[in-house]
Amino acid sequence: EVQLVESGGGMVQPGGSLRLSCVTSGFTFSNYTMNWVRQAPGKGLEWVSYITSFGARNYADSVKGRFTISRDNAKRAVYLQMNSLKPEDTAVYYCSRRGTGDRGQGTQVTVSS
Repeated sequence: EVQLVESGGGMVQPGGSLRLSCVTSGFTFSNYTMNWVRQAPGKGLEWVSYITSFGARNYADSVKGRFTISRDNAKRAVYLQMNSLKPEDTAVYYCSRRGTGDRGQGTQVTVSS
């Protein structure tokens, strides 16, 4: 059974930082590109970032320069370091396995003063 479990969300003031984690099981993690996506209140899913099995990265323009994606294949985990957070970053954040419909239950990030 494929599982993806996100953690690390919370409430933070504008300009603050959070580090999200996603631990996976049930598939060969090192073979897959992993995504972070988010869903803000009342909006659709928005792609945030991906990292390939070889470590190549890409980011949405809205987070470029502020967010950093990384992975640890030994731990079957993918991470999202989020700095200089803005209120518009408020959303539920999900990790997902590219090319499949698999994603976790999400972790809430709220940026507010």
